[in-house]
Amino acid sequence: MEEKNKRETFSTGFAVFFATLGSAVGLGNIWKFPYLIGTNGGGAFLLVYLLCVVLVGIPIMSCEFYIGRKSRKNAVGAFKKLNASKGWKTIGFMGVASAFLIAFFYSSVAGWVYSYVFKAIKGDFAGVTLVTANTKFMSTLVGPLSPIVWQFIVLCVVSIILIAGVKNGIERITKTLMPVLFILILICDVRALTLPGASQGLKFLFHVDFTQLTGPVILAALGLAFFKLSLGMGTMLTYGSYFTQSNNMIATSAKVALSDSLISILAGIAIFPAVFSFGLTPSEGPGLLFKTIPLVFSKIPFGSVLLVAFFFLTAIAATTAMISMIEVPVAYFTEEKGIGRKNAVLLTTSIMMVVGILATLSAHPTSVLGNIHILGQRGFFDSFDFISSNILLPIGGLLIAIYVGYFVKKEDFKLELSNQGTLNNDLVLNIIYIFIKFISPCLLIIVFFNSIGIIKL
Repeated sequence: MEEKNKRETFSTGFAVFFATLGSAVGLGNIWKFPYLIGTNGGGAFLLVYLLCVVLVGIPIMSCEFYIGRKSRKNAVGAFKKLNASKGWKTIGFMGVASAFLIAFFYSSVAGWVYSYVFKAIKGDFAGVTLVTANTKFMSTLVGPLSPIVWQFIVLCVVSIILIAGVKNGIERITKTLMPVLFILILICDVRALTLPGASQGLKFLFHVDFTQLTGPVILAALGLAFFKLSLGMGTMLTYGSYFTQSNNMIATSAKVALSDSLISILAGIAIFPAVFSFGLTPSEGPGLLFKTIPLVFSKIPFGSVLLVAFFFLTAIAATTAMISMIEVPVAYFTEEKGIGRKNAVLLTTSIMMVVGILATLSAHPTSVLGNIHILGQRGFFDSFDFISSNILLPIGGLLIAIYVGYFVKKEDFKLELSNQGTLNNDLVLNIIYIFIKFISPCLLIIVFFNSIGIIKL
């Protein structure tokens, strides 16, 4: 086989953890998680979310790791290598399609974050008010030229990292950036907790009021748990194919899921005490990160420095998530189509840039393409999000659970995840297998049926 198509692997279990954590940690932690907490009642939502991580997140992640390492192939080639019938390759193609669709709009949001790092460094938020914060966000959102430029910059940064390869690119960057992200978020937490009235924010985040738990809230928590852990889109399957043979995949699944949840909670601790301290509303919605945070940091000592740190850590999260997302089609193109890695990266990111512009120019009703609807009342941005998050991801996760639970021999599954019997984890594997076979599929079916309107909770 040509050198350009030689398959790399991560070098150590340490590298495996940071790479997979980098895939799971993204804008969902720092952008989506806080505003969903804010709009769904705080602590009750958080409790259900953590339960969903255990019941669905860890089991499905373990399935993807199993398929990836067992086959040592990309999302499509994995099922062919495992001698699955041809129809199962559909899961892989859905993963590749999901990665493209998510990247179309995700690269746009990542571009907003990159632009806010630049604005924070320039000092654009000095003396900002709620009105000017909203104006700056709208100019970032609507553009039209600026958001396209920043989207292009995001894709260029990610392309450079991916062209360097698995060890020199993905592994090196995630091993460096994940600890930096953790340190920065802790610094922001410490400052937020020293603000007057910070206890109100903590109460909002952690107080459990079960009267807030409605059907939509529970489904939102389940959907977020699935989306945030990068499941159903082929990323964990692809990364699993780069694992070392000695890696403990169940332990990695649990550590990644719990670490990802911890970072989400730390993001909430950085945001909500500050929001309550200055009398702002936690239910701001998607604009919480971009409108409220600059206003909050502008009012505290050393706020300009902390604001740069906060948006830099958000940019790190966006970048590592984009890396894993784009690696899915890159691995497919290199292994199934025989395209060299550099050309596969450039082809993938070029497609994402061309189509992603449609999302960027339709992110708001006043955007250039904001009045064009392609899916009911949804524009390009919302349609890409809806199709991937509400249809392809839950179906992909459901099919993965069905494949492993009903078409893979239990003994084979346990043998691979026990590292050929060298790990003493039989009890845990039996519990995980019950989740895979019965609980996770039922929950994913409910999420899917609700998302397409067949059932309403």
